[in-house]
Amino acid sequence: GQKSRVVIDAFAGALAGAVSRFAVGPLDVVKIRFQVQLEPISLSQSTARKLPSHYTGFFNAFRTIVAEEGIRGLWNGTVPGLLLTIPYTAVQFVALQQCKEAAAKLGWEGNSTAVSFTSGALAGAAATVASYPFDLLRTTLAAQGKPKVYRGMTDAARAIYKDQGFTGLYRGLGVTLVEIVPYAALQFGLYDAFNHMWNKAAAPHRRQQQQRGLNSSNNSNCSSSNHSSSSSSSAWWDDRNLQSFACGLAAGLLAKLGSHPLDVAKKRYQVAGLNRSLRYGARVERQLAVMPLLSCLGEIHAREGIAGLWKGSVPSIVKAAPAAAITFTAYEAFITFLLAWSRQNEQQQHQ
Repeated sequence: GQKSRVVIDAFAGALAGAVSRFAVGPLDVVKIRFQVQLEPISLSQSTARKLPSHYTGFFNAFRTIVAEEGIRGLWNGTVPGLLLTIPYTAVQFVALQQCKEAAAKLGWEGNSTAVSFTSGALAGAAATVASYPFDLLRTTLAAQGKPKVYRGMTDAARAIYKDQGFTGLYRGLGVTLVEIVPYAALQFGLYDAFNHMWNKAAAPHRRQQQQRGLNSSNNSNCSSSNHSSSSSSSAWWDDRNLQSFACGLAAGLLAKLGSHPLDVAKKRYQVAGLNRSLRYGARVERQLAVMPLLSCLGEIHAREGIAGLWKGSVPSIVKAAPAAAITFTAYEAFITFLLAWSRQNEQQQHQ
């Protein structure tokens, strides 16, 4: 029934999100460290401006984190990250499915690009509100470095609540919603659009494969080796896992490119006032937390140049594309298994 489908969507989305989060955890830590570093990332810019930078490049950041904090440092913030991902992806996929079903009931085309974009935006907003405190805690723990400001997630949550109240756990929610709506809309809308393009491009190959199959079955003189060769050469068009991975990869990459400056601003809001060690560079001042979004973006641009708005773009893009691809691929695999399992259970109950 509809209720069981909601549970299956939620469970599949949560599992897919957890797999993806753990796989790309190190890239997320490097991205956050770049985004909250006020000094230039580039070594040449750091030297030219006489601003010593703790991290001066993508591979330098990996080496530095491992040298200073051990291999576990690359997974800082994993626990709140997983706790963030599970409710986020669960709510996101359920909301997405519900929006599409509602659109179909209203007589709109359920698979149209417009419905996909709108559904993706609404699903992203709902998931963000549901999981935001974990997002803030994940960023805080990933950014703090050593010596640690907070011992762990519970300690950070208590300290932020004591210092700033309940609203402190939602600091930066506004800019996050501004960021996630276009990001989620682009991600899901482009995912459906790319799937449509894939199916359209694959259609003639599939028809050709079917025709060859009919010809070979009607012609007993056709060699089995030729039939096998023709089938295998076009089989990749029908590989649903490959299709999900490729379409998710492209959708995640383009969506992240379009919304990255907002993500930089969001991270600055989240760590404003964090008293981490000065060896990581200047701290993000506490007053930034109450600054309007446009003023925050303007100050980043004024102090750090246009490059400041794209800090962390390399690990962010490297992370976003495979994260989206892994999430969609894992979701398709989990949903297929869970639906088959659900149907099998229903059949056993009816017997």
